Amino acid sequence: MKIAFLTDPLSQFKIYKDSTYAMMSEAVSRGHKIFAFGPSDLALKSGRVSATVREVHLTNDGATWYQLGEVEDLELQVFDAVLQRKDPPFDMEYIYSTYLLDLAEHQGALVFNKPSAIRDHNEKLSIAQFPQFTTPTLVTRSEQKIRAFFDTHRDVILKPLDGMGGTGIFRIREDGMNLGSVIETLTENQQRTIMVQKYIPEIVDGDKRILLIGGKVVPFALARIPQGGEVRGNLAAGGIGVAQKLNERDLEIAQTLAPILSERGLLLVGLDVIGNYLTEVNVTSPTCFQEITQQTGINVAAMFVDALEHQVGSKDT
Repeated sequence: MKIAFLTDPLSQFKIYKDSTYAMMSEAVSRGHKIFAFGPSDLALKSGRVSATVREVHLTNDGATWYQLGEVEDLELQVFDAVLQRKDPPFDMEYIYSTYLLDLAEHQGALVFNKPSAIRDHNEKLSIAQFPQFTTPTLVTRSEQKIRAFFDTHRDVILKPLDGMGGTGIFRIREDGMNLGSVIETLTENQQRTIMVQKYIPEIVDGDKRILLIGGKVVPFALARIPQGGEVRGNLAAGGIGVAQKLNERDLEIAQTLAPILSERGLLLVGLDVIGNYLTEVNVTSPTCFQEITQQTGINVAAMFVDALEHQVGSKDT
């Protein structure tokens, strides 16, 4: 296969933990050719979607782990698969790229995750489709409504709808200290909608990342455990990742969502679960492949490439 990765600059990869690198390495080990490009390389010309791409050749040198081939301008349908692996921010430029990828799909490209499905699944708001698995939640820009929610629950988490890596997350405890300031900051004086949730004490045991691949559930999660008094377990916020076998509740949540999200064109999804509750549905560039593989021996990247090969094969038949 020829696989194109729409991703962040390769020079920024930390290959010891990067999930996109794990995908690339597994694909190359099977004889597939891989190419890379960024959002600025996409173009629509004369009604056709193309990208300026370069073939990626992996080396065994950790310092310079890749070499790039010649620059080529290719229409996206010439690839067997296009993988959308660009990290947020999920801004208008990100959305414009999904529109171009939509057009590429109509021209014959196979894109994962499906660009329209990425747009339709805000990583915070998507949990509202599965209320049986969520903690009490409010989405609003109204200070009055936020204060009323706090008065009911007395220990809450406030977060932006477009954050990643734990950025912009605040906890307000029983005394309500700084609630007004946090509301002003996150809502920009009631101009931006945010999410408020009842605090889940089980965060001390970790914010579990559960991976769904091609409608199947990876049997181990990565529990990202907060450190040093932090309320955030995100690895980017200093959390420590510990692989754990899924418990009964984890499986209930994952097995319910897996076929639904797969049917919608989401080949790879990262669910975030704290205690008994679903807190996020990550669809842009879910991670934690390497941490789970290193601690359990389960080759998550191989599961992903298996699913990708199946999808490509299904299209060909």
